[in-house]
Amino acid sequence: MFDDRIDAGWQLARQLEHLRGDDVVVVGLPRGGVPVAAEVADYLDAPLDVILVRKLGLPFQPELAMGAIGEDGVRVLNSDIIRRAGITDAELEQVEAHERRELQRRAARYRAGRERVSLAGRVVVIVDDGIATGSTAKAACQVARAHNARRVVLAVPVAPTDWTTRMADEADELIALFTPVLFAGVGQFYRDFSQTTDECVIDALDRAASAGDESENRQTNAHRIIRNGDVEIRVERDRLGGHLTIPENASGVVIFVHGSGSSRHSPRNRYVASVLNQAGLATLLFDLLTNREERDRANVFDIDLLAKRLGDVTASVAEDTDLAGLPIGYFGASTGAAAALQAAANPDSLVSAIVSRGGRPDLAGRSLAMVQAPTLLIVGGHDLVVLDLNRDAQSQLRCVSDLQVVTGATHLFEEPGALQAAAELARDWFVGHLTPSATDA
Repeated sequence: MFDDRIDAGWQLARQLEHLRGDDVVVVGLPRGGVPVAAEVADYLDAPLDVILVRKLGLPFQPELAMGAIGEDGVRVLNSDIIRRAGITDAELEQVEAHERRELQRRAARYRAGRERVSLAGRVVVIVDDGIATGSTAKAACQVARAHNARRVVLAVPVAPTDWTTRMADEADELIALFTPVLFAGVGQFYRDFSQTTDECVIDALDRAASAGDESENRQTNAHRIIRNGDVEIRVERDRLGGHLTIPENASGVVIFVHGSGSSRHSPRNRYVASVLNQAGLATLLFDLLTNREERDRANVFDIDLLAKRLGDVTASVAEDTDLAGLPIGYFGASTGAAAALQAAANPDSLVSAIVSRGGRPDLAGRSLAMVQAPTLLIVGGHDLVVLDLNRDAQSQLRCVSDLQVVTGATHLFEEPGALQAAAELARDWFVGHLTPSATDA
């Protein structure tokens, strides 16, 4: 199961590492494929565009494709389904005319004021949120060929077991993370498969275009990564998995403390970590519990256990040869924020700054009044219950603190631009409190 399309895109991107550095263009199939494609494009540092295709559904069963159409007059038909369903030429033309109008509407809306990214002579990675019949994916591949793509790669999070047989002649490379035997539909493999809106597609394209415009400046000012990979952290008799990233001349290190039901693989925390890395901060994402401990759900909410575990990990970070001497920050989400605050309340704590995103600081209880590290609480404006809990928790803090509300965001900051806003708030807080001058003060 994927959490959502962002999670699926994050996982899919790691399977496309071999394309990094090539002349790649990532194109998503609107609408559901675009959030997945955006994660892939970001990871490969490649331009993002859409490749517009429309499924031709049966008149009496629209979810079943009898073919697809694409830009530039591309048309793919499944003659077997058309024959079995007894579809007449007139019925086919009526469905195609309707879908052609929708395709033109989307092209006008998605590309308003924006030039189409050239595919000629480049590696074109076509991304969707999954494949069922494959009709739209076939049409997308043909559109890419029509625009003289040098190589076509079709990449999806999930597809039926026989998908490579169906698509073998369409793309030069086929990649699917999972090909389950029991396949009823793409949506069954997502916890959140809510509909992607036009606004989400446009926002993803706008953000990718802005990132492209700023890429040269980003490359000039970016901090070169000198260490990036998985690590094992010894805690008493156990070992915890983690992922450590250290930029050159790092000014501090931020330890991520995830919430209930999450892990070091959290795509949201990974995104925030990348923003901090670009600002010259090292990051450590780690699993708070061992596999054995996770089997007991009560451990996920045992703040005392999690806080002690965090303290042990912090001590290990302080002893790492590449991190020794760097000021330390905590970034906590959900119940992880309570663990971060409780660990920071220890008089021997080494932490110099704390950020809570959508956190439950109230679960830290009496520890709140003993926290000395400057603390930033970030809450979504529509996360009303948690917002009240954070306001009450801030009133109990005796340290330097601030509460920032991200307008329009819900608990997971899934809305367009919400997570970026939270990440930038966290970055500015840590940069302001983990620099040598700040920690000296």
